[in-house]
Amino acid sequence: MNRRSFLKHSGAVAGAAMASELAGAAQNVSIIVDPRDPVASAAPPGWAVRELQAALAKQGATAKVFSSVSAAPTGGQTIVVAGGGSAAAREILRGANLSMPSSPEALCLAPGRLDGKSVLLAGGSDARGLVYAVLELADRAGYGSTLDIRTPVVEKPSNAIRSCARCFVSPVEDKAWFYDRDMWVEYLSMLAAHRYNRFNLTFGIGYNSARDIPDSYFYLAYPFLLRVPGYNVTASGLADAERDRNLETLRFISEQTAARGIQFNLALWSHAYEWPNKVTNYRIAGLTPETHAPYCRDGLAALLQACPKITGLSIRMHGESGIPDGRYDFWETLFAAIKPAGRPIDLDLHAKGTDQRHIDIALRTGMPVSMAPKFWAEHLGMPYHQAAIREEEMRPAGPNEPRNAATTRRFLRYGYGDYLRDDRKYGIIHRVWPGTQRHLLWGDPAMAAGYGRAFSFSGSLGVELFEPLSFKGRMGSGLAGGRNAYADKSLETKYDWQKFEYQYRVWGRLVYNPETDADGWRRYMRREYRDAAPAAEAALANASRVLPVITTTHGASGSNNSYWPEMYTNMPIVDPNRAQPYRDTPDPKKFGTVGAFDPQLFCSVEACAEALLSGEIPARYSPLDVAQWLEDMSIAATENQTLALERAPQKDAPGLRRLMADVAIQSGTGKFFAYKFRSAILWSLFERTGDPTALSEALKAYRIAREAWATMAQIAKAVYVPAVTYGPNANLRGHWLDRIAGIDGDLGDMEKRQEQAGATAPGTGDPANTRRAIATVLARPQRLTVSCHHTPAAEFDPGKPIEVNLSFSKMDGQRVNLLYRQADQSQRWRTAEMQARDREYRGLVPAGYTQSPYPILYYFEVHSATGSTIYPGFSPDLSNQPYFVVRSSRRRG
Repeated sequence: MNRRSFLKHSGAVAGAAMASELAGAAQNVSIIVDPRDPVASAAPPGWAVRELQAALAKQGATAKVFSSVSAAPTGGQTIVVAGGGSAAAREILRGANLSMPSSPEALCLAPGRLDGKSVLLAGGSDARGLVYAVLELADRAGYGSTLDIRTPVVEKPSNAIRSCARCFVSPVEDKAWFYDRDMWVEYLSMLAAHRYNRFNLTFGIGYNSARDIPDSYFYLAYPFLLRVPGYNVTASGLADAERDRNLETLRFISEQTAARGIQFNLALWSHAYEWPNKVTNYRIAGLTPETHAPYCRDGLAALLQACPKITGLSIRMHGESGIPDGRYDFWETLFAAIKPAGRPIDLDLHAKGTDQRHIDIALRTGMPVSMAPKFWAEHLGMPYHQAAIREEEMRPAGPNEPRNAATTRRFLRYGYGDYLRDDRKYGIIHRVWPGTQRHLLWGDPAMAAGYGRAFSFSGSLGVELFEPLSFKGRMGSGLAGGRNAYADKSLETKYDWQKFEYQYRVWGRLVYNPETDADGWRRYMRREYRDAAPAAEAALANASRVLPVITTTHGASGSNNSYWPEMYTNMPIVDPNRAQPYRDTPDPKKFGTVGAFDPQLFCSVEACAEALLSGEIPARYSPLDVAQWLEDMSIAATENQTLALERAPQKDAPGLRRLMADVAIQSGTGKFFAYKFRSAILWSLFERTGDPTALSEALKAYRIAREAWATMAQIAKAVYVPAVTYGPNANLRGHWLDRIAGIDGDLGDMEKRQEQAGATAPGTGDPANTRRAIATVLARPQRLTVSCHHTPAAEFDPGKPIEVNLSFSKMDGQRVNLLYRQADQSQRWRTAEMQARDREYRGLVPAGYTQSPYPILYYFEVHSATGSTIYPGFSPDLSNQPYFVVRSSRRRG
């Protein structure tokens, strides 16, 4: 990848034309809704039609609803809102030589004729798809785009589940939005417009486990919502009126969600009722170990009865839920509340610490069950599923650990584990945890499309995203003054989520359909930034790639409580004894020993230094590759930021200033890590050889990194308050400026080492090798490029080998290895050397290995005299899956 490829980001072609104004904005618009059409006459499409009317009215158009084309007046535009199976939709589609996809939630916008009149069909395969079609017209109208659609639009979802979770973790920061009904109306309408089909209101996730809980609001949700008949259980100090208001608010939110065609899920992450700390508010009174499970069962039953629009539940079942690992009887009791509710209720089980017995308990309810593993641990990595997990998660139960699902199945802690069997009786929903990026605006269409492709991996149902600002004020750290924590109050939005409206738009639409029309987000950019829109889009897109790349390649901790790349607490290069929050990383705990979250495709700093000195050219991506990616992204983001500011008609507009600040912080972080990676490799070379040049160059690189961070932090100082809080510990709160002290301490240690070593101290080892290694670090990395081709099989038959061929345009004495693994993260990769014949290399995955219920992952390593590489590897925008997947024919059985 080179710098130019980032500048040519497909999401922002310079000089993109502005959209035409709404054609005939003052014209009359007739909206046809046939009351005999069961899809069009359902409540959610009816709501969407009212949204379209309101959007047209703001543009000066008059929009009225009629039951048929013949009842509508002549003149103006006619929009037919119809289910795909209706007579009207079939006639229009037949005349346009189109068909409506049979899959759920598909939409269609098609010009045609009905009853001899020119019309525009807004069609859907079902009520939800129809909502999306009508809201697409409303969005176009609202942004002044034309409704004179000449080219048909037909879309269907790539992911069946596209969920957004909002967490209540701090009464100080969250009560305001929880009770704000006007906020909910706008927020839920926004989610529907951008094709999220599930909303998850999340309680009980404000703490990691049931200890040290100073503020227990909603931690055990039932007593904060209702009085359960037969029990005298209360949250001490909570007034009955506030409890009743909470229930009424929950009912309102669930009803408003359902009215927009979105499924309402309630997440109950904790079932603890006591916690061993000295001071807490709202202690739970009236429960005993004997009544705990029955009370929770009856509380859940009462809640489902009181809020009939709850049609999904998300449950955490391992020890952090407050229920000890191995207490299956509690879950059997709790789940007995579900079937009597008398309606379908989707069950989403947090995958960590679970096993087949947990799944069976849920399946016995007769309800749809999904497992929800974490995607890239508690962070957001690049848009693919990691090829391997860290050794820490492969570790078996220790001799002093209890043997339960949490210890014997540690591989489920931060990934999909062994749950991707093709014969599974449950769904898979990948959950994006809020560890990487919480506070800064994100928006890269290329990566969003990559995520959209990734979440259907091996037949998965889709994704749940913890939305921006998730965990703000967590663990009792909430502060008044606004969740966005702006020091410059002119940057505040009416509602906290509105800062991230572009992020919701890009993510939602591209997770629905990775190939969707770019105008779906560009119309927003055009209105906000006018002539600066293409450059603003490119600046944010490049900046937004920085943190997922850092997360993927530098796995300092799987826990979001330790590792926050967005406001990174410095990990020392030199002295592992310096204060740091990173526990689950190899000893000695310093920057160079940290592995990637995908150790199969990326090597560590130490491994890179060793390879440089040995002359080895590994196929895996190195920190030098990553450093160049990050530097290129940062340069492209900065250059487009400058261009956007030059072209912006109103340079002091709050929206532009918000975007530019967050771009600067992310691009500065990218430059910091680019040079810190290089410094760490050079430091490792120095430690291995004692070469003074390596140390001198390490210091130069680290000083550049430090300057990048300090410059970015000064920008952030004018924008964000000194205390941005996502937890009580120093690494979860504060400001980018606070982190400079840790960088300076580490840099000082390196400088002291130079003083001790002396500028001309002799090195050890082969000087030529050392010089060559240093030169490689300082040069732009040159990976081997190959011209080859492979077509993966559509499927494989279990018990039969998978034959794999890789062809080259030129055979040049390459050595090619086939690497393969079952889609089971508890397994390790296997390697087989391929044989050259007839301008191609041939290999196979053995029959014995395919006799399994799992899909097969594989890729190729190509080695030549001039270098090594991985195929398919990463595309220039880093947004593809770098390996192949083939599924079993068994899944069709």
